Amino acid sequence: MLITDKQLLLYQRCQRRAFLERYGDSSQQDPPSDFLLKLMQDSSAYQKSILSHYPYFKLNSFFGNWELGAKQTLELMQQGVDRIYQGVLLKSEVINHSEMIGNGSSIELDLMIPVTLVSSPELLVKQPGFSKFGDWVYVSQDIKLGKRPKLDYQIISAFHAYLLEDIQGIQPETGWLILRDKAPYAVNLEQRLPQMHEVLKNYLNMILDRKEPEVFIARQKCNLCQWYSYCLDGARSQNHLSLIPGVTPTRYLRLQELNLTTVETLAKATPEQLEVYPEFVEGVALQIIKQAESNLESKAIKRQEEFISFEENFNSSQWIDIFQDNYQTKLKQFPVEIYFDIEAQPELNFDYLHGMLVVDRRSNQQKFYPLLAENKAQEELIWKQFLGLVWMYPIAPIFHFCDYEPKTIKRLATVYNTPDYWWKPVLKRFIDLHAKMTETVTLPVESYALKPVAKWLGFEWRDPKANGAQSVCWYEQWLKTGDRSLLDAIVQYNEDDCLATFHIKEWLTDFLND
Repeated sequence: MLITDKQLLLYQRCQRRAFLERYGDSSQQDPPSDFLLKLMQDSSAYQKSILSHYPYFKLNSFFGNWELGAKQTLELMQQGVDRIYQGVLLKSEVINHSEMIGNGSSIELDLMIPVTLVSSPELLVKQPGFSKFGDWVYVSQDIKLGKRPKLDYQIISAFHAYLLEDIQGIQPETGWLILRDKAPYAVNLEQRLPQMHEVLKNYLNMILDRKEPEVFIARQKCNLCQWYSYCLDGARSQNHLSLIPGVTPTRYLRLQELNLTTVETLAKATPEQLEVYPEFVEGVALQIIKQAESNLESKAIKRQEEFISFEENFNSSQWIDIFQDNYQTKLKQFPVEIYFDIEAQPELNFDYLHGMLVVDRRSNQQKFYPLLAENKAQEELIWKQFLGLVWMYPIAPIFHFCDYEPKTIKRLATVYNTPDYWWKPVLKRFIDLHAKMTETVTLPVESYALKPVAKWLGFEWRDPKANGAQSVCWYEQWLKTGDRSLLDAIVQYNEDDCLATFHIKEWLTDFLND
């Protein structure tokens, strides 16, 4: 039985994915998205940038023959070369499964299992010390695009060290993570090795059991996985509780303990049943119960009626006072409204499109303004264009969905030294429709992101596959190719986002004021 470092890394991130990678039908996988391919390319480019600073030895092609790769690696370690790129560490052992059996496993206790453990760190680096090779030892260095020393990275570093001890006769003092924009991170092997053995034991139990782990949809973690559609279909067929917004993995475990395992049973629960547990305090109990009720009955439910009425006539300063407290503002139709959506590359702190839909009810007209930076140098230009446009409508509310837009306004004002009087009054006109909606309404949706909400309300994007991640990919391709059709696709997607925000505001206004 072969167990690799990549399999253990997947297992830590999602047990179900690790199982499907081993036993699943690959024809049921989604093709890799452009954004996933971009992340893989970025990771490879970062590795190359780090490796360019040092000479290293590389193995000859071994075409998946781990034994041949391990033999080449051992020969280089015996020679004492300074660095080995993607060497192969291999250890074969027989495990008595009676010592590793996990609770609930259906495997016979006296099973002896031959196991081959394989890992391939980005670099094996020679350091002073004493091993079976001479007065040197090797330590692993993994090169990661991320900025944080995630626990799953550290566990894999411990796995490298476990195999290195068998190969060179001594355990390395540490393992290293080379992270983006950070100093090298030393992994505490004394702490991580016991955790690694626990992960290895649990993974072995899972693959011997051949029992597919329960589905749990956590969208932020699942969206890039190629098994996402397969798992989502399975969750929907079961009407799984993970599709209820607010049901996190820890809350789900508590609901299982309480035998509230279906949408029906959760919808019939009372807040008093849940509020005694720390996972459901501060109104979470009622929120989740109402969410289950909404999903079960496929209807929108008002959360509260705490709104104030507008006077028909008031001056500009009164407008600002009202906009400063969005939650006490009753939605209505304004003479002029602005709908605002930004497309950005967050990793680079670069905002390349300010999309603004101006709705003028006085003339019954709508006009979309795509303020587009064709390169990084034009970011300041479109920032000034944005300010110029919003001041053409000095009392128009500016609707957006989620908090990225106001955060970006603050960032751009700081970066480009914008006077306070030019941007702070604008910020007071912002109204976050996502906050407004989640404060006042429960919808039968799987997520309160813009697309699921707008689609439930009947809005459709012209390109169903377009999303923020795809926009980032299109923009990078534009910079490389100069193909303006890519910019056209970004602008169309952004305009649809603004129109969707407008659609939500119109529905929410009618629903709350009914």
